[in-house]
Amino acid sequence: MVCVRFQAPDGAITEARAEAGTSLLTAGQAAGMPLEGTCEGQMACSTCHVIVDPDWFGKLPEASEEEEDMLDLAYGVTRTSRLSCQIALTDELDGMTVKIPSESRDMSGL
Repeated sequence: MVCVRFQAPDGAITEARAEAGTSLLTAGQAAGMPLEGTCEGQMACSTCHVIVDPDWFGKLPEASEEEEDMLDLAYGVTRTSRLSCQIALTDELDGMTVKIPSESRDMSGL
């Protein structure tokens, strides 16, 4: 099991546990985190945007061009922003912390 720490907009920390290979989005949703994931992981929205702790960001595979394009539409993007639907949990990510932005922008209905 991989443990991930989610920091909610109010600062509260929730730990989620999921099997390796599970998407960060799925793990967060199972733990009750406010990650909408409107497009169900198809990279057609940015409602699963998270901000990865800088200490963990370098352990992730690089974002695809398509993911970068969707992040351009997200609210409050930082240099360590990612779409949680595109992060597959691995044992190397055990203990990772991500922040959930205070707002999200759903572009799928445009």
